[in-house]
Amino acid sequence: MMLKIRKILDNILKWVVVVLMAISVFNVLWQVFTRFILHHPSSYTEELARYLLIWVGLLGAAYAAGNKMHLAIDLFSAKMQRNNALRLQIFIQICILLFAVAVMVIGGLRLVTITLTLNQLSAALQVKLGYVYLVLPISGILIAVYAIMEIISLICQLSQPDATNNLSEKRTEYHGVD
Repeated sequence: MMLKIRKILDNILKWVVVVLMAISVFNVLWQVFTRFILHHPSSYTEELARYLLIWVGLLGAAYAAGNKMHLAIDLFSAKMQRNNALRLQIFIQICILLFAVAVMVIGGLRLVTITLTLNQLSAALQVKLGYVYLVLPISGILIAVYAIMEIISLICQLSQPDATNNLSEKRTEYHGVD
């Protein structure tokens, strides 16, 4: 059940990032076209490209964290016994969960609330900046959900006896990349 939810979440998140990236590419192409061909640069494309980059970066980070594609140094865990390596991974996921909730969700919601309350608008698009910053708590929630799913998976692995002593042999079985 949890694996099915993870796959659905991965698929949705992947396609959202792909669509946002495609919009970003067309936006930049439009900017180049209006600047160099029409000699009348579009007024909103630079700002839209910046905001799309923020959304792609943060949602892409959530996708990468959920698929364990983020930067990790597994020098110590690769040399540990299976159960100790699993306990270390649980501790790491708890740290990721705490960071995502404290900084990204709570801090992000505070930032969104403040900017919406102050009614701050972007210069060219005239969009409320709170909507641009909304990606911070969204990606924080996604990272927290992925961390919780990973913690549950690791606890289940910890409770099952296994003949392998090395966690790295089991790692690819649970976190394959599309």
